[in-house]
Amino acid sequence: MIESWVIEDGSTVPVSSEVVLEALRARIGRGQLETWLASSAGRFLAVVTNTERAMVMLVVAEGDPGEHAVDPGAHGSSEGFVLSSGQHDEYPDEDTVPIGEAFRIVSHIVAKGSWPPDACWVSDR
Repeated sequence: MIESWVIEDGSTVPVSSEVVLEALRARIGRGQLETWLASSAGRFLAVVTNTERAMVMLVVAEGDPGEHAVDPGAHGSSEGFVLSSGQHDEYPDEDTVPIGEAFRIVSHIVAKGSWPPDACWVSDR
């Protein structure tokens, strides 16, 4: 069975790799900077953005520290990552990726179920 993904907003309609990017852009445009997707295999994919950079995390189950995309060699930090709880976070730039790269990673994970072969990521386990 192929893994399917839904956006955790009460919807039960699976999203394709193309549709998920449209949905992310629309959510960001409405100021919803945190998005969680749930897979039919029980995994979760999170995207938290400040509209320029994004934290992209893939976890295998609730409570799993998971894995996240990184930007090796990036310097500094960025703020403006607003969680759905209202919490404002700041992350080191090396622990986030440019928004375009985040979209590419999310599209690939939704389509293939894994990180793109050329993406940089680290395990937080």
